[in-house]
Order: sequence, then structure tokens, then C-alpha cells
Amino acid sequence: MTQTQTPVAQVQVHTETWGDVPRHLVRFAAERVGSLLEVASEPVLFARVKLTMLANPAVQFPAIAQVTVDLNGRLLRAQAAGRTMREAVEHAGDRLRVRLARAARNWEAIRGARPVPRPGEWQHQSLPGLRLPCYPPFAEEQAVVRRKSYALVRETPEEAAEEAELMDYDFHLFTEWASGQDGVICRTAGGHRLQLSGLRPEKIGPVDPSITVSETMAPRLSLGGAASWLDAAGQPFLFFTDTETGRGNVLYRRYDGHYGLITPSAG
Repeated sequence: MTQTQTPVAQVQVHTETWGDVPRHLVRFAAERVGSLLEVASEPVLFARVKLTMLANPAVQFPAIAQVTVDLNGRLLRAQAAGRTMREAVEHAGDRLRVRLARAARNWEAIRGARPVPRPGEWQHQSLPGLRLPCYPPFAEEQAVVRRKSYALVRETPEEAAEEAELMDYDFHLFTEWASGQDGVICRTAGGHRLQLSGLRPEKIGPVDPSITVSETMAPRLSLGGAASWLDAAGQPFLFFTDTETGRGNVLYRRYDGHYGLITPSAG
């Protein structure tokens, strides 16, 4: 891994590389992100670009570009994959531009300039891009190599969808405001889909038309059972209720083929 700090447009763009990433593409990525941040609606407190080149020849899109920006205390993320690193950086830059525009609208709404746009109004700006690749190693090598625990925000499905878009998440674990249930919201072709840990979606009331609500309760599983379920289903992630804690968890497959686990913190 290589780390540097590249000053661009009065913003220190930190760069981090994994694998064989040419130096000129590191500079290109820093300049690309720096130029986009010149028109940010709020001060940029931190900016980082992580570039990963996977060595596995089985991966169709081995180049991965991930951007994280602290926009005056609020995090924005953008990530994309490509056949080449330049392609991945271009896709990630396009995604970052959209998120900066959305963040600007949010800041104006906070100041009272205009209403907060609903998630359904954003679909015309969503960029499909190339999602991060994954490839499974041999079954006996699979393990949970990353665990993340945080206090779930209690928010509406619309707010959760907004958060997922600003952070470029394929899924977002949260606590639904009206029902108090843990839930996950994920991207679909036409908007977002919400699944709750319980079987009472009527408690949440009406939601934006761009959000569909699953009538299926999250399965109640142990971590080992969730891994078996995820492998059998062949899906990128699984939302489940942990048998020990009774809380909603998300087990997902990383781009290296191993697992990541997101859980609510004890607090």
C-alpha cells in the first residue's frame, strides 16, 4: 500500500493505492477529484482517493476507484470499477459530481432556500456505473474479514434512501423511524427497496413511490447460517436478524470474495 498527499485546488487530496497502480494515474485521480471539489457547496475538510488494482485474472473489472469526502462534517462517497484504472476514476468522478450536486441542494434546504428533494425525484440523475467486482475464493478460505458496528440512525425510509445515495451505498442499515424496527434499504432498477426485521410494514405508513416495501421478514439466523444462506442465494448481501442479539445485521460479500459484517452497536 502506498499513501501520499497531493495538494489540488487548495484541498489536500489523500491518495491510497493497493496493487499495481501507475503513479501518473494516482496524480490523475487526485486532480480529477480536486477539480470537482472546487465547486463544492461547503468547505471540504478532507478528501481521499483509494485506488485498487486486483491481480486476479478472473475479475472482469479489476480497477477500483473509491472517493471519500468530508463536506463540512458530512461524508460523501463515490466508487466505481473499470477495465482500466482511468476508466474507474472517470466513473467514480461522475458519481461524485452527482453527489456534490445533491449535497448542495440539501444545504440550501437546511438554510430554508427550498424543500428537500425526495428520493424519487433523483432517479434521473442516478448513474448506473460499474459496481465493485467480487470473486469467491475456495469455500474453506472464506471468512468475515471486516466487521463494522455503529449506532443505527432512526430515520424515515426516504431519509435512509437519501443517505444511501449520498454515500453511494448499495444498501444501508438503519432503524425505521415510525416502527422502531431495524431495516435495510437497497438500490433497485427503479428506485429503492425496503425490508424490515419484523412483519408489520403497515406501521411505517405511506412511503415515496420510488421505494418498494418487502412483505417478507428478514430471516432469523446465526452468523454461520447467514453465510450459508448468502452462498446458496448467490446474492451480494443478506439482511438478517441475529439469533443472539435480535437485531438486524447485514452480511455482504467483499470484492476479494470474503465477507463483511455490519451490526448495530450495543448502545
